[in-house]
Amino acid sequence: MDFEFIRANAPLYVEAAGITLRISFLGILLSTVIGLLCSLVKVFKIPVLGLLVNAYIEISRNTPLLIQLFFLYFGLPKLGIVLSSEGCAITGLAFLGGSYMAEAFRTGIEQVPKIQSESGLSLGLTKGQVFKHIILPQAIATSVPVFCANIIFLIKETSVFSAVALADLMFVAKDLIGIYYKTDEALFMLVTAYLIILLPISLLCSWVERRVRYAEFGNSSAVPGK
Repeated sequence: MDFEFIRANAPLYVEAAGITLRISFLGILLSTVIGLLCSLVKVFKIPVLGLLVNAYIEISRNTPLLIQLFFLYFGLPKLGIVLSSEGCAITGLAFLGGSYMAEAFRTGIEQVPKIQSESGLSLGLTKGQVFKHIILPQAIATSVPVFCANIIFLIKETSVFSAVALADLMFVAKDLIGIYYKTDEALFMLVTAYLIILLPISLLCSWVERRVRYAEFGNSSAVPGK
């Protein structure tokens, strides 16, 4: 192991990690918004939109992210739409992540007992107030484990972005291997970089899951004596 090579090229990985984190943050943020909107369409069974959302989820979940990126990067210019490498990466991650987030939120919403909605309506709350103050907080809490798993999954999926000429972690590793043939050192730094990014996120997600489980949102078993 050439540690001098690692020391000399570590700044390249730091810069690439910054790009990876920025794209991951924006992609996950957009996918969360898309997922929440799609889940609402599915839960409330909105005509026409429901069919479009179902089609989107099936296409997104059943095609590889790499193929989606190729379509965005090489296919859209044929239609006169040109996106930068970073734009393709963010769009592709949001497109893929939105479908996974939609299913996570939908499951969380459907797990809230209907009796709670009926109780809220009987107290004079509007449907909007019932959803905002009763259903949504519990649905989000229930969705936390799957939501966290999706975040980690999407960050790991960024490893394919080098295919559209984005200078992310994988791009730097492949570049160094191609130039210097230092495969062990380049891959060691790649694995280390992903561990530095993902391990704190994984620990944070585990902490949040424990807090949510302890709070037991909407769970009658949390009431003393039950």
